[in-house]
Order: sequence, then structure tokens, then C-alpha cells
Amino acid sequence: MSQTIAVLDAGTTRVTCFIAQMESPETLHIKGIGHEVASGMRLGSIIDMDSASNSMRRAVHRAETMAGLTVDSVFASISGNTMESAYAEASISVKGHSIDDDDIQDAFDSAGLDKVYNGKALLHAIPTNFKLDHIPGIRDPRGMQGNELAVNLHLVRVADSGLRNLVSCINRCDLEVTAPVNSAYASGLACLVQDEIDLGVTLIDLGGGTTNIAIFSEGELSWCSSLPIGGQHVTNDIAKGLSTPISSAERMKRFFASAIGDSSGDREMVEVPLLGESEETSSRQVPRSLLSGIVRPRLEETFELIRDILEQSHASALAGRRVVLTGGGSQLSGVADLASQVLDKQVRLAKPLPIPGLAEAAAGPDCAGAAGLLMYASNKHSPINKRSSIKKTPAWLADTNIGKISQWLRHNF
Repeated sequence: MSQTIAVLDAGTTRVTCFIAQMESPETLHIKGIGHEVASGMRLGSIIDMDSASNSMRRAVHRAETMAGLTVDSVFASISGNTMESAYAEASISVKGHSIDDDDIQDAFDSAGLDKVYNGKALLHAIPTNFKLDHIPGIRDPRGMQGNELAVNLHLVRVADSGLRNLVSCINRCDLEVTAPVNSAYASGLACLVQDEIDLGVTLIDLGGGTTNIAIFSEGELSWCSSLPIGGQHVTNDIAKGLSTPISSAERMKRFFASAIGDSSGDREMVEVPLLGESEETSSRQVPRSLLSGIVRPRLEETFELIRDILEQSHASALAGRRVVLTGGGSQLSGVADLASQVLDKQVRLAKPLPIPGLAEAAAGPDCAGAAGLLMYASNKHSPINKRSSIKKTPAWLADTNIGKISQWLRHNF
């Protein structure tokens, strides 16, 4: 029996909807794709409910039209600079009997995780390690025997108000939110190979309004954060520096700007329309090196902030020297070289791993979030799946869409 999955990646500059059919996690096939220019969003947060819901509605409608079907729920990405990681450990006595699903549920429940803590809503509670009688490194304790079962949890929290606004906005589109997902987590699922996830890697998603960061290690998401800086800031710098319209600045960034610059930058000229005047009759030419001189400082600042955040994070040692860049901002020429210089790490550019039905035009780094939501839905959440790791249901969804973890634990290994 096939399952229909719809995902909605609502960013600061673009909204993307994918609709897919799935027989199993290995037979995921995209049927519909919808893109729409985002409105009502700023720095990953909703600032105008009507405008944001309208852009979401149009993106979903386009995907539904292409797929030839309608959907009533979506997996939705969430980002923003209010994202934070925390950690918890819980343990229970199992009195020597064979561990089953109920014991694992009891271990999660004993952590006493509040659905809202200091204004932050619980988004993910990811088990990074089980211990049985103080022996660590256990992936699946079911069937084992011991006296004390403990679990270490990575908690991902986000501003409660931001999460509720996102859900309300999607509800205005006559859609339910099956599950909200951290955007960097989703991008990592789409772009990273298993060895990177196991050995340690930092995923940096350069979005339009935010930069989202995630560290993966030992097979799971280990830490995440976000910066209120993105590609839109680079575009604005160009528009202000060259006194040109935003649309022209975006075009020049995409086709002519470089994060590094090259020897031909002083010789090549770029046509710059003047702000407030007719593009056909009024423009000037500037060296391409001038454009790069505007772009580079902003990107250097971004990577320096990322470096500082990573160094302050206790999880930095887990990431090793590997960095993967994705997102729309990663398509800027020379960005990987600049990231490598500032972060002093090995950097590669990534786009989503192949998915049947994903057209080449929708398979770029700017669609990593939407593709990753499909990976999450099929590999981490779907009842069809037999291999994904345990996930704690966010309390605010427990009585609506997902239900208790014990109802689907048996599907997760």
C-alpha cells in the first residue's frame, strides 16, 4: 500500500512543496513540485500571516496540480536564530527482565521533558546513546537483559511562539502539520552520505535569510544552531553599494559575483542598472572585482561567526575537519574556497542525493531542505519504515497527529 507524503519548506525568500508517493523508503518517487516566491517572512520567521500563508498555499497548489492529487497535511521545516540544542539523560530500573518497547517508552517518559521550557518548544528529542548497567554505545537495547536502562537525549528546541505561528499559518492553508523538522537536520539527511554522518561532519545550509548549522556524528544529529544572516544580506549589500535595484543585485550576485575573485576581475565589466531610473536608458559599468569586493566581506563575516559558534560548542570535537555546504547561498562562485580558508576545514559543496522524479531544475542545493523533509518523512517517521532510529514525539503534537512513541517504536529498527 502506497503512502502520500507532502513536505513544505518555507524559507525567507522561497517556498517549496514536494509531493511524493512511497511504497517503502527505497521506492520514494516525487510526483509534484511547487515553487513560490516567499512573502511575509523575515530571517526565517513569519512577520505577516496573510502574505506567508498565501505564498505557501500557492506553492502547495502548484505541487498538487502537477501530482494530480490533493493533500491535507505536510511535514514542515523550521529555522531561525532561536534554535538551540540541549541534552538530557534518563534512566529506569528494568529489574533484570528482557527489555521491550514499553521499557524504552518509560525511559523517555522518565526524562520529564516539558513541551515548553523557558519559552522554547521541544522540536526533537533524539537518543544518541543507550546504556545498560552503565555499558554505553548500545543502539537497540530491546531483547537485552539488565537492571538499569539509561538513555542520553539530544534535545532540539525552538521559540514556542515561532513554532505556533508557523503551524497557524499552515493551518490557514487548510493543512495540518504532520511534524515540524529542523531545517538543517533535514538538509543533512538529503545531502550527507552515511560515512559523513557516522564519522562526524558539520552541515552548513546557507539560506536566504538565515544560515543553519548542524553537526552529525555517530549516525545522528548531535548539535544545531542558526544565524540571522543569509544570501539576502549579500544581495542587499550589492544593492546599497552599487545603488541598484534589489532584483538587479540578485541577478549580478548569481551570475557575476565571486567570493574569492580572480585575475580577470579588473578587466571584466558588469552592467549596473541605476536605482530609480529606467533600466533601458540609464546604467553604468563597474569592474567585476568591485562586485566581489562587496560580496566577500559579508561572507567572511558569516563564516567567522560560524567558526566562533562552532568553537564555543561542546560538540565541535565531534565534527572533525569535514564541512558540507548546501542551500541557495552555496551556489555563489568561490564560496567553498572562502569557507575552507576561514574555517580551516575540508569543505565540499552538496546538493540533494538522487530521488526518483526529482527534476534537475529542482535538484539543486536550494532544494536541499525540501528533499531532506522527504528523507525525514520516509526514513525517520513513516510507519512503512523498518530501520530508522527512535524519536520522541513532541508533546504539543502527541494528541493529534503522531501519537505516543510506543505505538510506532516497533517500526523503527
